[in-house]
Amino acid sequence: MPISHAPVAVCSWSLQAKSPAELVERVRATGARAVQLALTPVVENPSVWGSVFDALSAAGIEVASGMLETVGEDYSTLDTIRATGGVVPDATWSATRERAERVARVAGERGISLVTFHAGFIPHEPGAEREKLFGRLREIAGLFGAHRCRIAFETGQESAETLAHALDALGDGTVGVNFDPANMILYGMGDPVAAVRALAPRIMQVHVKDAAPTAVAGTWGSEVRAGTGAVDWRAFFAEVAKVPATVRLAVEREAGDDRVGDIQAALAMIATHRG
Repeated sequence: MPISHAPVAVCSWSLQAKSPAELVERVRATGARAVQLALTPVVENPSVWGSVFDALSAAGIEVASGMLETVGEDYSTLDTIRATGGVVPDATWSATRERAERVARVAGERGISLVTFHAGFIPHEPGAEREKLFGRLREIAGLFGAHRCRIAFETGQESAETLAHALDALGDGTVGVNFDPANMILYGMGDPVAAVRALAPRIMQVHVKDAAPTAVAGTWGSEVRAGTGAVDWRAFFAEVAKVPATVRLAVEREAGDDRVGDIQAALAMIATHRG
């Protein structure tokens, strides 16, 4: 069964911890034994986060993968993230590249083999803008590849078909997808189960997150506790089980006032479906 039976990870940023010690405490409270670790704080604020690997290791918490936040992302609206997301904006590209290089170095030093990030909105049609984006993505893939680390793009900003075609055109077999079913719903980009089929050969990791679609076109949907939204989890996990590679699961929660409780609920929901 391609869904990994390694411990389900929790996205560190979901827990809103202010220090490594607080992160350890909150991960333990969820019952998880692994994290997908936000690496930007490690390189941008080492006086606080430089000790996070030692703290997690001492607590027996595995770092399953990493996450890179590109510079200047603004998720206020669909329009703002379209303009600011990923490696698309010229104004932030140099800073994003410099950050990616530093994150790649940390990933290599710590043996992290996968780092995910938002590439930005990928144009469906070929052209100069898409080729410029591809050039930047190849450059980032090279930075991480030099440290024996793969990269995976978050889903949601474009349809699964557009992303699949873009990955084929990118022509780098080391680059894959971090599949997030809720993002497909939040961005209004189609059915997550059908999207898994379209992207199956490229899926490297799966975020467990749920959402309800928007009632107003052009606006965000609403992220909700896993199991209470529009994702058909039984069908979703059945489709993920057909993915060629063995994929790791990571719970992400970016809304709500009870992050620990919501993550506990997601972990319980996963246990009923993963077998």
